[in-house]
Amino acid sequence: MARTYKIIHRRWRVRRPLYWGMLPELLLTITVLVLFGIQQPDMFRTVFWRIGGRLGYNSSPTVILYAYANHRPLPEIPFVWSQTLTNFNVAISIVSLFVLLGKMIMVIMKVFFPILGAVIYITLTALYAVSVYGQMGPDYLDPRYPSPIAWYIRYPCSVADEFGVGKQCAMAKGTFAVTVIMMALYIFNLGLALWAMWPNPELDIPEDDDEDDHVRSKEAVEMQPTSVPFTPSVPFTPRTQAFHTLDRKLPLRSNYA
Repeated sequence: MARTYKIIHRRWRVRRPLYWGMLPELLLTITVLVLFGIQQPDMFRTVFWRIGGRLGYNSSPTVILYAYANHRPLPEIPFVWSQTLTNFNVAISIVSLFVLLGKMIMVIMKVFFPILGAVIYITLTALYAVSVYGQMGPDYLDPRYPSPIAWYIRYPCSVADEFGVGKQCAMAKGTFAVTVIMMALYIFNLGLALWAMWPNPELDIPEDDDEDDHVRSKEAVEMQPTSVPFTPSVPFTPRTQAFHTLDRKLPLRSNYA
């Protein structure tokens, strides 16, 4: 039987992690959607930037005012403190929800192939990697106070309690942790997809060939001649018919036989 590598219509090696993995994926997607939505548009981003500037943990937002006052071009705001990161996080959480709903439909319709899953999970893993990078820093805007990692990730929230934003700090830490878990889940699903894409003799058998072999074997069985038991027959003649008629008319003959 010929074995050809199928890149599109390919089966998953394991299906249970694919099915049951959608439940935690749904819970995590809803969680990041809520957390990122609460932070929109600027719940604590600028406040944390200002606190870090006061403590010397990172640059200060006053550099923008300084640029305006001295008619200088605005500096490039670090990604961790920018509105772009907030909008980006909300966008990827919405995309994740729609991708999950689409995946559920495709799984039910049995059209969610490993090649499609690999493309989806590579994209989502890259998006959440960018989000993780953005939430944790870095900030090198002020050379006097370089910050490789954001202070609210690097230090405990007791620092934020002094400024009355301890709950916001805990939320920021929790959002970062959920984002990392979400990225890890996508990496796990990506591993399943790539594993299914790896050449495997059992998965490389074309399904059409299997069906054709089954049909051919069924036809071969049907075409075999059926064995009919041999029963010796008495030649039929007019005399034979007369004897049968005479036997029916003489019922007492059997008593003397």
